[in-house]
Amino acid sequence: MPGKSAEDSVVAPSLGTVLREWGRIGCIGFGGPPTHIALLRKLCVQRREWLSDQEFEDAIAACNLLPGPASTQLAIFTAWRVRGRAGALVGGAAFILPGLVVILALAALFLTGSPPAWVRGAGAGAGAAVAAVAVHAGAGLIPAGWRRAATTGRVRWALYVVAGVVSAALLGPWLVLVLLGCCVVELTVNRARRGESSAALFAVPAQSWAATVAGAGVFASVAWVALKVGMLSYGGGFVIIPLMQDDAVNTYHWMSAGEFLNAVALGQVTPGPVVQTVAVVGYAAAGLTGGILASLVAFAPSFLFILFGARHFDRLRGNPNVRAFLDGAGPAAVGAILGSAIPLALSLTQGWQYAVLAGAGVLLFVLRRGVVTTILAAAAAGTVLALAGALLPS
Repeated sequence: MPGKSAEDSVVAPSLGTVLREWGRIGCIGFGGPPTHIALLRKLCVQRREWLSDQEFEDAIAACNLLPGPASTQLAIFTAWRVRGRAGALVGGAAFILPGLVVILALAALFLTGSPPAWVRGAGAGAGAAVAAVAVHAGAGLIPAGWRRAATTGRVRWALYVVAGVVSAALLGPWLVLVLLGCCVVELTVNRARRGESSAALFAVPAQSWAATVAGAGVFASVAWVALKVGMLSYGGGFVIIPLMQDDAVNTYHWMSAGEFLNAVALGQVTPGPVVQTVAVVGYAAAGLTGGILASLVAFAPSFLFILFGARHFDRLRGNPNVRAFLDGAGPAAVGAILGSAIPLALSLTQGWQYAVLAGAGVLLFVLRRGVVTTILAAAAAGTVLALAGALLPS
């Protein structure tokens, strides 16, 4: 039986149904975007038949055009498709809130003044595995990108990947400019092939470069960091890790390098989107209020994109300039995800953590275990080592 869109359905699902179904996915969605996509497909296409296979694939493609956490935007977009703007608000909130509650509770445990040794050991062990997880995430995106590059130019694709790796490893907060530069280069090449002028590319509104939060207080700083996370995490949450790490550890000194690794690990093992990591950063800066503020600001762009732009997505996907822009953004984002592993690995402070990192690599790449299983195993190893007295003062 073919799937049905919201417009073709005899009865649209109630908001209570949207709240329950999207909330369930928010509670059990361990494992990041692949899990979220699979669960949303099973709900919307296979079980409820609210969408056809083609409509769901189009929804994935549309959300991949947007900056920000793609699986979160897919959850919001599918809720919009079946129940309009009210459904988008209810479904998106239901998808995000379970993970937010869990990650803030864990942040309180891991960031307390003097957590017990086993808690510190679990955090150090889980944090040690994060660099391997970043490489795994980036490597998983390479095959599809390489196939697409056959039509756009594989040499440029490889150069964009290298640029992303180098910038994520060395440039910290300037990574974003490199990503945008790759986009502009690809767009310029594409327009030149079509005989169009590229002068309009550089007519960037001044306000997009004028954002500053200097001297506005800790909450304004938290909001600024979270806004960058929500707007710039194209291709996956790990793209924004170097920038978030630089802000949280080096610029504002809200966290130590080890605590930031714990935050990234918590974002991996909790349900919901990986971008929830920013809530731990906000908690470190300003307690529970800071954590909630960071999450609200980080996810606000995703809601706004869907609420006010979803009906234009089909036209956006067909725009050759948009496609060219993304052809530059995609490989650069892959490179940035791979490159983020370098500063993450350099943040390790104890010798045994490198052994845990190597073990995590074996689990992910040789034994092909999942990310959640790997991080939990690393946390367990850290706990055992801590109880054995291997945990040194940080």
